[in-house]
Amino acid sequence: MKNIEESEQEMLSEYNLDYSKAKPNRFTNKQAEITITLAPDVAAVFKNSEAVNAALRAMLQFAAQTADLTKHTDSAAA
Repeated sequence: MKNIEESEQEMLSEYNLDYSKAKPNRFTNKQAEITITLAPDVAAVFKNSEAVNAALRAMLQFAAQTADLTKHTDSAAA
């Protein structure tokens, strides 16, 4: 086995790594989480990400119901 000098064994304080040739990890879950940053006043209202998701799902459901109520049919115009 090759003898390594003591200076070569020490960790540097900083490493400059080149990620330009990096490839995606094929072993990870393909559906990655998305991180969203909330404004401080909005974040103060919610306890955790589950609360934010519940509020957004309720808004989406309400928007879908409202859209169904306000759809105009062609038969009403005739």
